[in-house]
Amino acid sequence: MKAKLLACTVASLLVALTGCGQGGQSSAPAVQPSTPAGPPDLNGVWQALGSAHWNLEGGHAIKGPATAVLGALGGIPAGHNYVEGGEIPYTDDAAGKRAEYRAEWNQWDPAVKCHIPGIPRQTYLPLPFHIVQGDNKVFIGYEWGSNSRIIHLDRPGTRAELPSWMGYSVGRWEGNTLVVEVTDQMPDTWLDATGTHHSEALKVTERYTPMGDNHIDYEATIEDPNVFTRPWTIKMPLYRRVEDNARVLEYKCVPFGEDAVYGHLRRGANRNEPTVKNLF
Repeated sequence: MKAKLLACTVASLLVALTGCGQGGQSSAPAVQPSTPAGPPDLNGVWQALGSAHWNLEGGHAIKGPATAVLGALGGIPAGHNYVEGGEIPYTDDAAGKRAEYRAEWNQWDPAVKCHIPGIPRQTYLPLPFHIVQGDNKVFIGYEWGSNSRIIHLDRPGTRAELPSWMGYSVGRWEGNTLVVEVTDQMPDTWLDATGTHHSEALKVTERYTPMGDNHIDYEATIEDPNVFTRPWTIKMPLYRRVEDNARVLEYKCVPFGEDAVYGHLRRGANRNEPTVKNLF
């Protein structure tokens, strides 16, 4: 409840200070094209659909570790490839590290432990997020983990003094596209569940382009010379939640990750239980 109240408080402050409209309700205004009077209105509750949070390169359906308890409901569905060009351009060393992570991904994936997913993964985790747009700031509150961030439209060329899990976001408008450069992220996050990792040199350039009343074309270009041989881009649509009273609820994931993280320490835990390997 505290996290929810904090997100609502920050959003309310932005509305009061910048005069931005509130979104996320059934009567939310349609996305307007860019005009000389100002940029399009992105206010509202949005969500990515699909399997990008599992595997950006796509693949067939697989048996996941949860099938031991949930049966067919615990399987990981097949997914499309969201990477332009079809393949993530790893260096040889980074590709080897990814293979190690993949072998026991459910042991290593930071999201399993409820670590903040970072950008861009926070955008396409399977829960909605709320954009509150102002003249100089854009606030985004995410349901997953009750995480949030602020995109600064009034600080071109600036950087954070210290890295953080959500990084530092500086935005600008290019026509009707909101372009956001994200730097200074922690090196501990993954871009999906297949071990798609990065280093502290990661730079993400997001592009939010309205496609109509209820859709946004989302692109994220990833640059990290320590891990990838060149910049690469993912692309997917974001969908406006248009049902009555659409809003971001709470998903405090810390209690849900405790069994995965600490279960082996509990009395009576089966220390000989096999790990889940080579699923992807």
